[in-house]
Amino acid sequence: MLKLLRKALQVGEATVEYPFKPVEVAPGFRGKPVYDFSRCIACGACATACPSNAITMDCDLERGVKSWNINYGRCIFCGRCDEVCPTGAIALSAEFELAAARKEDLYCRAELQLCKCISCGEYFAPCRELEYVLVSLKQVGLLESGHEGWKQLLKVCPECRRRQAASATGALGRPGRMPGGRQ
Repeated sequence: MLKLLRKALQVGEATVEYPFKPVEVAPGFRGKPVYDFSRCIACGACATACPSNAITMDCDLERGVKSWNINYGRCIFCGRCDEVCPTGAIALSAEFELAAARKEDLYCRAELQLCKCISCGEYFAPCRELEYVLVSLKQVGLLESGHEGWKQLLKVCPECRRRQAASATGALGRPGRMPGGRQ
């Protein structure tokens, strides 16, 4: 018995005085996801990757906004949102204490503006996402002189682009028939 007590005194205290002293977390600890609104392009990759559906995206075409929502009460701190975000707008922090007095305190919401189509005037995509695509195209050299068509093409919604492509290829044959006589 004395041998055990001597060993316990040599080791010292094995517990932390939590909550009176902060707990030091290990590097790479997966805590609360922190959202940086200024970097978000509203692509929806985080919402698609979230297994617990803690992150959702809603589109209000009448107001022309796309809203990003996170419910920290549902979050399982898996880190998938951090992995898939192309701009680093969401990252896991070391914060893990999420106790709240009200349910509303566990929600975070942001709204991003949608762009209008220059052909039909309908809202169709987040403006920040289109800007991100333009920057990406510029980085690979597609927006240099002679490639200004990309900028105009990105200002047109997918439905109007389909109509424009269909009318441009209308000389191929009658509707319902494929080139070469196949149906």
